Amino acid sequence: MELDIVSYGRRGPGARATLSVEQIEQVKRTVGRAAEVLVKVSGGARDTGAARAHLKYIDRHGKLQVETDEGVTLQGRTVADGLIADWQLDLCRSHYIAKPAAGAKDLRAKLVHHIVLSMPAGTPPKKVLNAARSFARENFALQYRYALVLHTDQAHPHVHLVVKCNHEFQPGRRLYVRKDTLRAWREQFAALMREEGVAANATPRQLRGARKGFKDPIHHRLRELRVSKDARNETVERAPAVSSFMRRRLQSVAEEIQKGGAVWEGGRDRLLATRSEVVGAWRVVAGKLRSQGDLQLASEVDRFVSSLPSPATDREDLKARLLAHLNDRRRAAASVERTAEIPPRNVNSR
Repeated sequence: MELDIVSYGRRGPGARATLSVEQIEQVKRTVGRAAEVLVKVSGGARDTGAARAHLKYIDRHGKLQVETDEGVTLQGRTVADGLIADWQLDLCRSHYIAKPAAGAKDLRAKLVHHIVLSMPAGTPPKKVLNAARSFARENFALQYRYALVLHTDQAHPHVHLVVKCNHEFQPGRRLYVRKDTLRAWREQFAALMREEGVAANATPRQLRGARKGFKDPIHHRLRELRVSKDARNETVERAPAVSSFMRRRLQSVAEEIQKGGAVWEGGRDRLLATRSEVVGAWRVVAGKLRSQGDLQLASEVDRFVSSLPSPATDREDLKARLLAHLNDRRRAAASVERTAEIPPRNVNSR
């Protein structure tokens, strides 16, 4: 069960007097900064063409092996077409609904979900694959057809999982992914990783003081920029085009810095209120640990809370990054000027 620190910290009539063994283990993993699992829905498809594109993406157009719900391993450029035919996606009711006009909302039901199960860099890929196999089998086997592929082309090993939305044996039953679903899936995947010997954790980012991750388009854009700046990467022919969205956002923050004004963003009050609630709840947890005699873990909780970074909105974070960049440039320029002022050493002066 995920660590619901706010619930544990309540002082109301329903509050528990002590923490259970499972909760204490969760606290240990959290304050010990155990690896956090990532489970997200990366997208989906509302027609067979889009479903084919997802399948071709995860197997890199036939270069990687695909594992199916039937325990079969497939590889080749025709795998995507074969799975679409085998899953009978063209027989799904939503497949016959016309695609909406440009700009109109697409109300067609999804044919497949594209799910990503990921672990931080340094996690053995084989263990991630084993946990992902178990995850898919426990949630979808004999209910929803699926295919999965392990990717190791990035620092963090991850598994792509494409799942058919329509139930195989119960017409009208579909797979819906909601926030509670993702929360349960994170906890389950973390438990499966622990069974593989990896101290994985699944806690909300607010409890760890972590920032909200970038949306996929921005994340992919930043990754492209990092790769393009790597001089050792000879596969990059040209730098990717500059994102107009990021440029406008950066210019807006830069103008506010020049004017000397504070960078304001809606939601800051809620951000501060959440942090206050989280810190207060952690303090209550530390108090419960002390009452149970676990003084060492209580001290670790106190140190963990003290080390939480200050909460910041996206614009405040961008401002801090921009100021740090400008300071680095100033220091580099000053260093060059000092070097230029030093007269060359006359080797013949002796």
